[in-house]
Amino acid sequence: MKIKNPLFKRGLIWAALLTLLSATYLSVWAGENTKERDPLVLKTDSTPLDRDETLRVSYSSVVKKTSPSVVFVFSSKTVKMDSRMAPYLNDPRFRRFFGVPDQPNGQAPRERKQQGLGSGVIISSDGYILTNNHVIDGADEVKVAFGDPQVEFEATVIGRDPKTDVAVLKIEAENLPAATLADSDGVEVGDTVFAIGNPFGIGMTVTHGIVSAIGRGGLRADAYENFIQTDAAINPGNSGGALVDSLGRLIGINTAILSRSGGFNGVGFAIPVNTARSLAEQLVSTGKISRGFIGVQTQGLTPELAEQFEVKSGALVTEISPDSPAEEAGFQSGDIITKVNGKDVLDPRRLQLAVIALAPGTEVEVEYVREGKTKTVEFVLGELPTTTLAGDDAYLDNDVGVLNGVSVDDITPQIRQQFRLPKTLEGAFITSVDPDSASGRVGIREGDVLLSLDRQRVLDASEAVELSEEIEGPKVLVRLWREGTSRYIVVDESEE
Repeated sequence: MKIKNPLFKRGLIWAALLTLLSATYLSVWAGENTKERDPLVLKTDSTPLDRDETLRVSYSSVVKKTSPSVVFVFSSKTVKMDSRMAPYLNDPRFRRFFGVPDQPNGQAPRERKQQGLGSGVIISSDGYILTNNHVIDGADEVKVAFGDPQVEFEATVIGRDPKTDVAVLKIEAENLPAATLADSDGVEVGDTVFAIGNPFGIGMTVTHGIVSAIGRGGLRADAYENFIQTDAAINPGNSGGALVDSLGRLIGINTAILSRSGGFNGVGFAIPVNTARSLAEQLVSTGKISRGFIGVQTQGLTPELAEQFEVKSGALVTEISPDSPAEEAGFQSGDIITKVNGKDVLDPRRLQLAVIALAPGTEVEVEYVREGKTKTVEFVLGELPTTTLAGDDAYLDNDVGVLNGVSVDDITPQIRQQFRLPKTLEGAFITSVDPDSASGRVGIREGDVLLSLDRQRVLDASEAVELSEEIEGPKVLVRLWREGTSRYIVVDESEE
Protein backbone atom coordinates (compact mmCIF):
# COMPACT_ATOMS: atom_id res chain seq x y z
CA MET A 1 0.00 0.00 0.00
CA LYS A 2 1.26 3.37 -0.85
CA ILE A 3 1.70 6.41 1.30
CA LYS A 4 -1.35 8.47 0.54
CA ASN A 5 -3.31 11.53 1.51
CA PRO A 6 -6.82 11.04 2.95
CA LEU A 7 -10.14 10.92 1.17
CA PHE A 8 -12.73 12.66 3.30
CA LYS A 9 -14.88 14.39 0.68
CA ARG A 10 -18.58 13.74 0.86
CA GLY A 11 -20.69 13.38 -2.23
CA LEU A 12 -18.21 11.59 -4.50
CA ILE A 13 -19.72 8.33 -5.70
CA TRP A 14 -17.46 6.33 -7.94
CA ALA A 15 -19.05 4.23 -10.61
CA ALA A 16 -17.10 1.24 -9.34
CA LEU A 17 -18.97 1.24 -6.05
CA LEU A 18 -22.27 1.38 -7.89
CA THR A 19 -21.36 -1.67 -9.94
CA LEU A 20 -20.49 -3.73 -6.84
CA LEU A 21 -16.73 -3.79 -7.46
CA SER A 22 -15.17 -4.07 -4.00
CA ALA A 23 -11.60 -3.06 -3.20
CA THR A 24 -9.69 -6.30 -3.64
CA TYR A 25 -6.45 -6.89 -5.42
CA LEU A 26 -5.69 -8.07 -8.92
CA SER A 27 -3.88 -11.29 -9.57
CA VAL A 28 -2.24 -9.51 -12.49
CA TRP A 29 -0.23 -6.45 -11.43
CA ALA A 30 1.51 -3.91 -13.54
CA GLY A 31 4.94 -5.25 -14.17
CA GLU A 32 4.08 -8.89 -13.53
CA ASN A 33 4.10 -9.73 -17.21
CA THR A 34 7.66 -8.88 -18.12
CA LYS A 35 7.88 -10.15 -21.70
CA GLU A 36 8.99 -7.59 -24.24
CA ARG A 37 6.27 -6.00 -26.34
CA ASP A 38 6.22 -3.88 -29.42
CA PRO A 39 5.46 -0.21 -28.70
CA LEU A 40 1.90 1.04 -29.02
CA VAL A 41 0.89 2.23 -32.46
CA LEU A 42 -1.80 4.88 -32.04
CA LYS A 43 -3.88 6.98 -34.39
CA THR A 44 -3.67 10.65 -33.46
CA ASP A 45 -5.11 13.90 -34.79
CA SER A 46 -4.13 17.21 -33.18
CA THR A 47 -5.99 19.45 -35.63
CA PRO A 48 -7.68 22.30 -33.70
CA LEU A 49 -11.48 22.39 -33.70
CA ASP A 50 -13.32 24.96 -35.76
CA ARG A 51 -15.10 26.57 -32.83
CA ASP A 52 -16.99 29.00 -35.07
CA GLU A 53 -18.72 26.20 -36.96
CA THR A 54 -22.49 26.57 -37.22
CA LEU A 55 -24.45 24.31 -34.86
CA ARG A 56 -25.17 21.01 -36.59
CA VAL A 57 -28.54 19.30 -36.74
CA SER A 58 -27.10 15.81 -36.26
CA TYR A 59 -23.88 14.20 -35.05
CA SER A 60 -24.74 10.72 -36.24
CA SER A 61 -21.63 10.61 -38.42
CA VAL A 62 -19.48 11.31 -35.35
CA VAL A 63 -21.14 8.49 -33.43
CA LYS A 64 -20.78 6.07 -36.35
CA LYS A 65 -17.09 6.92 -36.53
CA THR A 66 -16.38 6.50 -32.82
CA SER A 67 -18.73 3.92 -31.33
CA PRO A 68 -17.09 0.85 -32.96
CA SER A 69 -13.99 1.50 -30.86
CA VAL A 70 -15.95 1.43 -27.56
CA VAL A 71 -16.24 -1.97 -25.89
CA PHE A 72 -18.06 -3.54 -22.96
CA VAL A 73 -15.87 -4.81 -20.12
CA PHE A 74 -17.13 -7.61 -17.85
CA SER A 75 -15.24 -8.68 -14.75
CA SER A 76 -15.78 -11.35 -12.15
CA LYS A 77 -14.08 -12.25 -8.92
CA THR A 78 -14.48 -14.68 -6.07
CA VAL A 79 -15.26 -13.04 -2.73
CA LYS A 80 -15.29 -14.66 0.68
CA MET A 81 -18.48 -14.52 2.68
CA ASP A 82 -18.16 -12.66 5.97
CA SER A 83 -17.76 -15.32 8.65
CA ARG A 84 -19.75 -13.17 11.04
CA MET A 85 -22.80 -13.67 8.80
CA ALA A 86 -22.40 -17.45 8.50
CA PRO A 87 -24.82 -18.41 11.33
CA TYR A 88 -27.58 -16.45 9.63
CA LEU A 89 -26.74 -17.82 6.19
CA ASN A 90 -27.11 -21.34 7.53
CA ASP A 91 -30.81 -20.60 7.99
CA PRO A 92 -32.48 -21.76 4.71
CA ARG A 93 -35.21 -19.10 5.01
CA PHE A 94 -32.54 -16.39 5.25
CA ARG A 95 -30.72 -17.81 2.21
CA ARG A 96 -33.91 -17.91 0.13
CA PHE A 97 -34.75 -14.32 1.06
CA PHE A 98 -31.38 -13.05 -0.08
CA GLY A 99 -31.02 -15.41 -3.02
CA VAL A 100 -28.03 -17.31 -1.63
CA PRO A 101 -27.84 -20.78 -3.24
CA ASP A 102 -27.73 -23.92 -1.11
CA GLN A 103 -24.66 -26.14 -1.06
CA PRO A 104 -24.78 -29.95 -1.19
CA ASN A 105 -24.20 -30.18 2.55
CA GLY A 106 -26.95 -27.66 3.24
CA GLN A 107 -24.53 -25.07 4.56
CA ALA A 108 -24.10 -21.51 3.32
CA PRO A 109 -21.35 -21.04 0.71
CA ARG A 110 -18.05 -19.60 1.96
CA GLU A 111 -17.34 -17.97 -1.39
CA ARG A 112 -19.37 -16.47 -4.19
CA LYS A 113 -18.80 -14.92 -7.59
CA GLN A 114 -19.22 -11.16 -7.88
CA GLN A 115 -19.84 -9.58 -11.28
CA GLY A 116 -18.95 -6.10 -12.49
CA LEU A 117 -19.33 -4.18 -15.71
CA GLY A 118 -17.86 -1.16 -17.36
CA SER A 119 -16.63 0.10 -20.70
CA GLY A 120 -13.35 0.50 -22.53
CA VAL A 121 -11.83 2.06 -25.65
CA ILE A 122 -9.76 0.26 -28.30
CA ILE A 123 -6.62 2.35 -28.86
CA SER A 124 -4.67 0.09 -31.22
CA SER A 125 -5.70 -2.18 -34.05
CA ASP A 126 -3.83 -5.11 -32.47
CA GLY A 127 -6.00 -5.22 -29.36
CA TYR A 128 -4.88 -2.77 -26.67
CA ILE A 129 -7.78 -1.26 -24.71
CA LEU A 130 -7.96 1.61 -22.22
CA THR A 131 -10.34 1.39 -19.27
CA ASN A 132 -10.53 2.42 -15.62
CA ASN A 133 -8.58 0.63 -12.92
CA HIS A 134 -11.69 0.43 -10.76
CA VAL A 135 -13.54 -1.48 -13.51
CA ILE A 136 -11.17 -4.44 -13.29
CA ASP A 137 -9.70 -4.02 -9.78
CA GLY A 138 -9.63 -7.35 -7.98
CA ALA A 139 -10.96 -9.30 -10.94
CA ASP A 140 -10.13 -12.98 -11.40
CA GLU A 141 -11.43 -12.88 -14.97
CA VAL A 142 -11.92 -10.03 -17.46
CA LYS A 143 -13.85 -10.29 -20.73
CA VAL A 144 -14.41 -7.75 -23.49
CA ALA A 145 -17.33 -7.72 -25.92
CA PHE A 146 -18.10 -5.51 -28.92
CA GLY A 147 -19.54 -5.46 -32.42
CA ASP A 148 -22.85 -6.35 -34.02
CA PRO A 149 -23.28 -9.27 -33.80
CA GLN A 150 -21.38 -9.12 -30.53
CA VAL A 151 -18.14 -11.05 -30.16
CA GLU A 152 -16.45 -11.78 -26.85
CA PHE A 153 -12.76 -12.09 -25.94
CA GLU A 154 -10.82 -13.05 -22.84
CA ALA A 155 -8.73 -10.02 -21.82
CA THR A 156 -5.33 -9.86 -20.18
CA VAL A 157 -4.58 -7.03 -17.77
CA ILE A 158 -1.33 -5.55 -19.09
CA GLY A 159 -1.02 -3.05 -16.25
CA ARG A 160 -2.89 -0.57 -14.13
CA ASP A 161 -2.29 2.66 -12.26
CA PRO A 162 -4.60 3.17 -9.27
CA LYS A 163 -3.31 6.71 -8.72
CA THR A 164 -4.92 7.87 -11.97
CA ASP A 165 -7.55 5.10 -12.27
CA VAL A 166 -6.17 3.94 -15.63
CA ALA A 167 -5.77 0.33 -16.76
CA VAL A 168 -4.66 -1.28 -20.03
CA LEU A 169 -6.15 -4.54 -21.34
CA LYS A 170 -5.10 -6.70 -24.27
CA ILE A 171 -7.17 -9.05 -26.39
CA GLU A 172 -5.85 -11.37 -29.07
CA ALA A 173 -7.35 -9.84 -32.20
CA GLU A 174 -6.22 -7.93 -35.28
CA ASN A 175 -7.53 -5.13 -37.51
CA LEU A 176 -9.68 -3.65 -34.78
CA PRO A 177 -11.37 -0.23 -35.13
CA ALA A 178 -9.01 1.83 -32.99
CA ALA A 179 -10.08 5.27 -31.79
CA THR A 180 -8.35 8.41 -33.04
CA LEU A 181 -6.75 10.30 -30.17
CA ALA A 182 -6.96 14.09 -29.99
CA ASP A 183 -4.69 16.46 -28.07
CA SER A 184 -6.59 16.89 -24.81
CA ASP A 185 -4.45 19.92 -23.91
CA GLY A 186 -6.41 21.75 -26.61
CA VAL A 187 -9.81 21.11 -25.02
CA GLU A 188 -11.67 24.27 -23.99
CA VAL A 189 -14.65 24.93 -21.76
CA GLY A 190 -17.79 25.00 -23.93
CA ASP A 191 -16.60 22.42 -26.47
CA THR A 192 -19.26 19.92 -27.56
CA VAL A 193 -18.58 16.39 -26.27
CA PHE A 194 -20.19 12.94 -26.31
CA ALA A 195 -19.93 10.18 -23.69
CA ILE A 196 -20.14 6.66 -25.12
CA GLY A 197 -20.39 3.51 -23.06
CA ASN A 198 -22.57 0.83 -21.51
CA PRO A 199 -24.54 2.46 -18.65
CA PHE A 200 -26.31 -0.01 -16.34
CA GLY A 201 -25.43 -2.75 -18.83
CA ILE A 202 -28.25 -1.78 -21.17
CA GLY A 203 -26.04 -1.55 -24.26
CA MET A 204 -24.17 1.03 -26.31
CA THR A 205 -25.42 4.48 -25.32
CA VAL A 206 -24.42 7.99 -26.41
CA THR A 207 -25.01 11.11 -24.31
CA HIS A 208 -24.35 14.70 -25.31
CA GLY A 209 -23.06 17.75 -23.46
CA ILE A 210 -20.25 20.26 -23.24
CA VAL A 211 -16.96 20.59 -21.42
CA SER A 212 -17.97 22.21 -18.14
CA ALA A 213 -14.46 22.73 -16.75
CA ILE A 214 -10.89 21.54 -17.18
CA GLY A 215 -8.16 20.80 -14.67
CA ARG A 216 -10.54 19.55 -12.00
CA GLY A 217 -9.02 17.74 -9.04
CA GLY A 218 -9.10 17.29 -5.31
CA LEU A 219 -11.89 14.69 -5.39
CA ARG A 220 -9.57 12.02 -3.98
CA ALA A 221 -6.67 13.45 -2.08
CA ASP A 222 -4.61 10.28 -2.60
CA ALA A 223 -4.87 10.42 -6.41
CA TYR A 224 -3.38 12.33 -9.32
CA GLU A 225 -6.35 14.13 -10.82
CA ASN A 226 -6.61 16.57 -13.70
CA PHE A 227 -10.12 15.81 -14.91
CA ILE A 228 -12.17 17.13 -17.79
CA GLN A 229 -15.58 17.93 -16.29
CA THR A 230 -18.66 17.46 -18.45
CA ASP A 231 -22.44 17.54 -18.21
CA ALA A 232 -22.78 14.69 -20.71
CA ALA A 233 -24.54 12.00 -18.68
CA ILE A 234 -22.18 9.41 -17.16
CA ASN A 235 -23.71 6.54 -15.17
CA PRO A 236 -22.60 3.20 -13.70
CA GLY A 237 -21.26 1.11 -16.56
CA ASN A 238 -19.94 4.17 -18.42
CA SER A 239 -16.68 3.94 -16.49
CA GLY A 240 -13.78 3.41 -18.86
CA GLY A 241 -15.81 4.53 -21.87
CA ALA A 242 -15.04 7.27 -24.36
CA LEU A 243 -15.44 11.03 -24.12
CA VAL A 244 -15.11 12.33 -27.68
CA ASP A 245 -15.17 15.73 -29.34
CA SER A 246 -17.35 16.94 -32.21
CA LEU A 247 -14.96 15.36 -34.73
CA GLY A 248 -15.24 11.95 -33.09
CA ARG A 249 -11.74 12.03 -31.58
CA LEU A 250 -11.05 10.59 -28.16
CA ILE A 251 -10.32 13.34 -25.60
CA GLY A 252 -10.93 11.47 -22.35
CA ILE A 253 -11.77 8.25 -20.48
CA ASN A 254 -14.96 8.59 -18.43
CA THR A 255 -14.32 7.72 -14.82
CA ALA A 256 -16.53 9.27 -12.12
CA ILE A 257 -19.57 11.30 -11.14
CA LEU A 258 -20.28 13.68 -8.30
CA SER A 259 -23.60 12.84 -6.73
CA ARG A 260 -25.39 12.59 -3.41
CA SER A 261 -28.09 10.27 -4.70
CA GLY A 262 -26.06 7.85 -6.80
CA GLY A 263 -27.62 9.09 -10.06
CA PHE A 264 -26.12 11.47 -12.56
CA ASN A 265 -26.52 15.12 -11.52
CA GLY A 266 -24.79 16.85 -14.43
CA VAL A 267 -21.27 16.62 -13.01
CA GLY A 268 -19.12 13.93 -14.59
CA PHE A 269 -15.36 13.54 -14.93
CA ALA A 270 -13.03 12.09 -17.53
CA ILE A 271 -9.28 11.43 -17.51
CA PRO A 272 -7.64 13.50 -20.28
CA VAL A 273 -6.49 11.24 -23.09
CA ASN A 274 -2.97 12.74 -23.03
CA THR A 275 -2.59 11.42 -19.49
CA ALA A 276 -4.11 8.04 -20.34
CA ARG A 277 -2.00 7.72 -23.47
CA SER A 278 1.27 8.41 -21.64
CA LEU A 279 0.43 5.83 -18.97
CA ALA A 280 -0.62 3.25 -21.56
CA GLU A 281 2.65 3.63 -23.45
CA GLN A 282 4.62 3.08 -20.23
CA LEU A 283 2.57 0.09 -19.15
CA VAL A 284 2.86 -1.60 -22.55
CA SER A 285 6.59 -0.98 -22.94
CA THR A 286 7.83 -1.48 -19.35
CA GLY A 287 4.94 -2.94 -17.36
CA LYS A 288 5.13 -0.23 -14.72
CA ILE A 289 4.70 3.49 -14.16
CA SER A 290 7.68 5.74 -13.44
CA ARG A 291 7.09 9.35 -12.46
CA GLY A 292 9.29 12.38 -12.17
CA PHE A 293 10.36 13.66 -8.75
CA ILE A 294 11.68 17.01 -7.52
CA GLY A 295 11.78 16.48 -3.78
CA VAL A 296 9.91 19.40 -2.27
CA GLN A 297 6.97 19.72 0.09
CA THR A 298 4.76 22.66 -0.77
CA GLN A 299 1.62 24.44 0.35
CA GLY A 300 -0.88 26.70 -1.36
CA LEU A 301 -0.85 30.47 -1.16
CA THR A 302 -3.55 32.17 0.86
CA PRO A 303 -4.25 35.82 0.00
CA GLU A 304 -2.19 36.82 3.04
CA LEU A 305 0.77 34.67 1.99
CA ALA A 306 0.55 35.90 -1.61
CA GLU A 307 0.74 39.46 -0.32
CA GLN A 308 3.70 38.72 1.92
CA PHE A 309 5.65 36.98 -0.83
CA GLU A 310 4.52 39.45 -3.52
CA VAL A 311 3.25 36.78 -5.93
CA LYS A 312 -0.20 36.00 -7.31
CA SER A 313 0.00 32.22 -7.50
CA GLY A 314 2.38 29.31 -7.18
CA ALA A 315 3.49 26.52 -4.85
CA LEU A 316 5.21 27.66 -1.66
CA VAL A 317 8.15 25.40 -0.77
CA THR A 318 8.09 24.40 2.92
CA GLU A 319 10.64 21.56 3.03
CA ILE A 320 13.37 20.08 0.85
CA SER A 321 13.96 16.32 0.80
CA PRO A 322 17.57 15.36 1.57
CA ASP A 323 19.66 14.25 -1.42
CA SER A 324 16.85 15.16 -3.80
CA PRO A 325 17.05 16.96 -7.16
CA ALA A 326 15.58 20.03 -5.44
CA GLU A 327 18.36 20.08 -2.86
CA GLU A 328 21.01 19.73 -5.56
CA ALA A 329 19.33 22.53 -7.54
CA GLY A 330 19.57 24.84 -4.53
CA PHE A 331 15.91 25.28 -3.60
CA GLN A 332 15.17 26.74 -0.18
CA SER A 333 12.20 26.88 2.12
CA GLY A 334 10.21 30.00 1.21
CA ASP A 335 10.82 29.73 -2.54
CA ILE A 336 7.67 29.89 -4.64
CA ILE A 337 7.61 27.72 -7.77
CA THR A 338 5.66 29.51 -10.50
CA LYS A 339 6.48 27.65 -13.74
CA VAL A 340 7.66 24.25 -14.98
CA ASN A 341 8.95 24.16 -18.56
CA GLY A 342 7.23 27.47 -19.25
CA LYS A 343 3.79 26.35 -18.00
CA ASP A 344 2.23 28.23 -15.11
CA VAL A 345 2.06 26.53 -11.73
CA LEU A 346 -1.02 27.88 -9.96
CA ASP A 347 -0.91 25.70 -6.84
CA PRO A 348 0.77 22.59 -5.33
CA ARG A 349 -1.55 20.18 -7.14
CA ARG A 350 -0.63 21.57 -10.53
CA LEU A 351 3.05 21.45 -9.62
CA GLN A 352 2.67 17.79 -8.75
CA LEU A 353 0.83 17.06 -12.00
CA ALA A 354 3.42 18.90 -14.06
CA VAL A 355 6.28 16.90 -12.52
CA ILE A 356 4.78 13.41 -12.44
CA ALA A 357 3.78 13.74 -16.09
CA LEU A 358 7.51 13.75 -16.95
CA ALA A 359 9.75 10.72 -16.96
CA PRO A 360 12.63 10.37 -14.49
CA GLY A 361 15.84 11.67 -16.05
CA THR A 362 14.05 14.47 -17.90
CA GLU A 363 15.75 17.86 -17.76
CA VAL A 364 13.32 20.54 -16.61
CA GLU A 365 13.37 24.30 -16.36
CA VAL A 366 11.75 25.60 -13.19
CA GLU A 367 10.96 29.24 -12.53
CA TYR A 368 10.61 30.37 -8.94
CA VAL A 369 10.48 33.51 -6.84
CA ARG A 370 12.89 34.12 -3.94
CA GLU A 371 12.73 37.29 -1.87
CA GLY A 372 10.74 39.03 -4.58
CA LYS A 373 13.14 38.15 -7.41
CA THR A 374 12.33 35.71 -10.22
CA LYS A 375 14.95 33.04 -10.83
CA THR A 376 15.25 30.07 -13.19
CA VAL A 377 17.09 26.79 -12.68
CA GLU A 378 17.53 23.71 -14.87
CA PHE A 379 18.07 20.24 -13.44
CA VAL A 380 17.28 16.57 -14.04
CA LEU A 381 14.26 14.94 -12.41
CA GLY A 382 14.64 11.97 -10.13
CA GLU A 383 12.18 9.09 -9.87
CA LEU A 384 9.22 9.35 -7.53
CA PRO A 385 9.73 6.82 -4.72
CA THR A 386 7.04 4.17 -4.37
CA THR A 387 7.28 3.77 -0.61
CA THR A 388 4.67 1.25 0.42
CA LEU A 389 3.26 -0.80 3.22
CA ALA A 390 2.68 -4.41 2.23
CA GLY A 391 -0.31 -5.26 0.14
CA ASP A 392 -1.41 -2.01 -1.48
CA ASP A 393 -1.00 -0.83 -5.04
CA ALA A 394 2.73 -1.33 -5.20
CA TYR A 395 4.01 -3.08 -8.30
CA LEU A 396 5.16 -6.16 -6.42
CA ASP A 397 4.55 -9.81 -7.12
CA ASN A 398 4.19 -10.83 -3.48
CA ASP A 399 2.97 -9.20 -0.29
CA VAL A 400 5.47 -9.00 2.56
CA GLY A 401 5.30 -7.85 6.14
CA VAL A 402 2.20 -6.83 8.05
CA LEU A 403 -0.73 -4.40 7.88
CA ASN A 404 -1.82 -5.36 4.40
CA GLY A 405 -4.57 -3.03 3.24
CA VAL A 406 -3.54 0.05 5.25
CA SER A 407 -2.38 3.33 3.66
CA VAL A 408 -0.45 5.96 5.59
CA ASP A 409 0.90 9.47 5.12
CA ASP A 410 3.04 11.87 7.13
CA ILE A 411 1.21 14.21 9.47
CA THR A 412 1.50 17.37 7.39
CA PRO A 413 0.45 20.79 8.70
CA GLN A 414 -2.64 20.54 6.50
CA ILE A 415 -3.61 17.15 7.95
CA ARG A 416 -2.92 18.35 11.49
CA GLN A 417 -5.15 21.36 10.98
CA GLN A 418 -7.92 19.55 9.08
CA PHE A 419 -8.26 16.74 11.61
CA ARG A 420 -7.39 18.83 14.66
CA LEU A 421 -4.48 16.67 15.72
CA PRO A 422 -2.48 17.83 18.77
CA LYS A 423 0.67 19.79 17.98
CA THR A 424 2.85 17.26 19.82
CA LEU A 425 1.30 14.16 18.23
CA GLU A 426 3.78 12.16 16.13
CA GLY A 427 3.12 9.09 14.04
CA ALA A 428 1.79 7.97 10.66
CA PHE A 429 -1.65 9.21 9.63
CA ILE A 430 -3.87 6.38 8.33
CA THR A 431 -5.56 7.53 5.13
CA SER A 432 -7.40 4.39 4.03
CA VAL A 433 -8.09 0.85 5.22
CA ASP A 434 -9.33 -2.05 3.12
CA PRO A 435 -12.47 -3.16 5.02
CA ASP A 436 -11.82 -6.78 3.99
CA SER A 437 -8.28 -6.78 5.42
CA ALA A 438 -7.34 -8.07 8.86
CA SER A 439 -6.69 -4.48 9.95
CA GLY A 440 -10.13 -3.39 8.79
CA ARG A 441 -11.85 -6.27 10.55
CA VAL A 442 -10.35 -5.40 13.95
CA GLY A 443 -11.45 -1.79 13.68
CA ILE A 444 -8.51 0.21 12.34
CA ARG A 445 -9.97 3.03 10.29
CA GLU A 446 -9.20 6.16 8.30
CA GLY A 447 -8.18 9.07 10.51
CA ASP A 448 -6.38 6.96 13.10
CA VAL A 449 -2.74 7.79 13.84
CA LEU A 450 -0.30 4.87 13.99
CA LEU A 451 1.95 5.33 17.04
CA SER A 452 3.84 2.04 17.22
CA LEU A 453 4.19 -1.38 15.62
CA ASP A 454 5.31 -4.37 17.65
CA ARG A 455 6.21 -1.98 20.52
CA GLN A 456 8.50 0.02 18.22
CA ARG A 457 7.74 3.73 17.99
CA VAL A 458 6.56 5.19 14.68
CA LEU A 459 7.37 8.84 13.98
CA ASP A 460 6.30 9.15 10.34
CA ALA A 461 5.03 7.26 7.32
CA SER A 462 8.47 6.07 6.21
CA GLU A 463 9.13 4.45 9.57
CA ALA A 464 5.72 2.78 9.45
CA VAL A 465 6.55 1.36 6.02
CA GLU A 466 9.98 0.10 7.09
CA LEU A 467 8.63 -1.56 10.23
CA SER A 468 5.72 -3.15 8.38
CA GLU A 469 8.21 -4.80 6.04
CA GLU A 470 10.53 -5.96 8.84
CA ILE A 471 7.89 -7.48 11.13
CA GLU A 472 7.18 -11.05 10.09
CA GLY A 473 3.76 -11.47 11.70
CA PRO A 474 1.23 -12.91 11.21
CA LYS A 475 0.29 -11.18 14.48
CA VAL A 476 1.39 -7.66 15.30
CA LEU A 477 0.68 -5.39 18.25
CA VAL A 478 -0.48 -2.00 16.99
CA ARG A 479 -0.82 1.17 19.06
CA LEU A 480 -3.17 3.83 17.68
CA TRP A 481 -4.28 7.34 18.57
CA ARG A 482 -7.95 8.14 18.00
CA GLU A 483 -10.07 11.05 19.20
CA GLY A 484 -7.75 12.08 22.00
CA THR A 485 -6.86 8.65 23.37
CA SER A 486 -4.42 5.89 22.48
CA ARG A 487 -5.21 2.19 22.38
CA TYR A 488 -3.61 -1.13 21.50
CA ILE A 489 -4.98 -3.54 18.89
CA VAL A 490 -3.70 -6.93 17.79
CA VAL A 491 -3.89 -7.52 14.04
CA ASP A 492 -3.83 -11.20 13.06
CA GLU A 493 -3.19 -11.83 9.37
CA SER A 494 -2.88 -15.60 9.66
CA GLU A 495 -6.19 -16.03 7.80
CA GLU A 496 -5.31 -13.64 4.96
